[in-house]
Amino acid sequence: MKDHKQHLVVPILDLQRLKVISALGRGATGVVFLVVNEESSESLALKVILRESIEKKCNGNDDQYKRVWFEQQSLMCFKHPLLPRLRGVLSTDKVVGYAIDYCPGQDLNSLRNKQTERMFSDHLIRFYAAEMVLALEYLHNLGIAYRDLKPENIMIQDNGHIMLVDFDLSKKLTPKTPKASPTTTATPIKPDESATTTTKRRRSLFQRCCNSGISPEDSVVSVTKPESEPESCGKSNSFVGTEEYVAPEMILGNGHDFSVDWWSLGIVLYEMLYGVTPFKGTNRKETFYRVLTEPARLVGEATLLRDLISKLLEKDPVKRIRVEEIKGHDFFRGIDWDLVLTISRPPYIPLQHLENGIEGKEGIKEIDVELFVQRIFQTSGECEKNKVDEEDTTNKYNEENNQNVNKGVWVNGLNNNPSQTSSFSVF
Repeated sequence: MKDHKQHLVVPILDLQRLKVISALGRGATGVVFLVVNEESSESLALKVILRESIEKKCNGNDDQYKRVWFEQQSLMCFKHPLLPRLRGVLSTDKVVGYAIDYCPGQDLNSLRNKQTERMFSDHLIRFYAAEMVLALEYLHNLGIAYRDLKPENIMIQDNGHIMLVDFDLSKKLTPKTPKASPTTTATPIKPDESATTTTKRRRSLFQRCCNSGISPEDSVVSVTKPESEPESCGKSNSFVGTEEYVAPEMILGNGHDFSVDWWSLGIVLYEMLYGVTPFKGTNRKETFYRVLTEPARLVGEATLLRDLISKLLEKDPVKRIRVEEIKGHDFFRGIDWDLVLTISRPPYIPLQHLENGIEGKEGIKEIDVELFVQRIFQTSGECEKNKVDEEDTTNKYNEENNQNVNKGVWVNGLNNNPSQTSSFSVF
């Protein structure tokens, strides 16, 4: 793994050599485009961020830069079939960006809307739930709390398997003890004496893209595998996420750990089963009140799936079911966890060229990617978003702000008040 780390080379992308097919969506920090690399003919999802939004350090601190840095560093270290690979970085005078593999199946919401009555069967839920568990387990073994699991961030790859995307709210949790398993499960990127050259090279690459003097050492990802998920790390007190998927302990501000991801998994499974989330209110305040005080209404006969969801939506994080109990739950009885990722025919295989029309498209005529991103974010505000954010805690119950800009909307040209749609996909 040291050899891999030392020889990892991230391609530098040339904006002039990328054919823009369409704008896929917008996120909290940037706009995502479907592009084709003319040199390799590969389809990529390119996330483009205003350089000035990083250099100005949103709201007077360096949080924006640290998030971009952390996401890029995480993408560099992932070696898992359900997580994205960093396929290249982009830098101009006005924007920076990075690319991952494009997922032609869109997101889980898009797939749900294709189902009868817009709800998944237990059989389909079982497959996608198993893959989400494996992806989250891998992240937790890296010491990373994902903190933004939702259908919009669960993409369908061309082979039918899922891919988790969007790591700008993820967090490296500090281990409580130095004890660790002698084995690792992914490529390490934590700096050590033997990898000083590699670390400097990676840092300089990103600093060339961002032209910033900040060195976010506290955002570097370690991959030592914890002995056990519940006791292997400290807690974070930050307040982030998407409101319908946020765990009770995050709302209360009592500190949180990996368990917030298992809560979000429960919300996603509930939504797959019923077509709606369990605690959504008319505004953010009401949603949070329901999360804290109301049980999830699991309408219907008692089933193994409903039992699993109830255990995931346990409001006390100490009592909430964790990874080993989840994998051992009767809902997953008969699953060989070592073989899930080798399934050659998942339930849904996207027809890339026919469904998405990539082949033969000439791209968006005369689109100026830099101007496109600049107009969207300068008009709507650098830091507006639907996500619950550390900078937004004082306004977290402000209904007006909650209605303006959100991460789950489609970009209609340069419309800065876009309408929601099920086909939104995000990096």
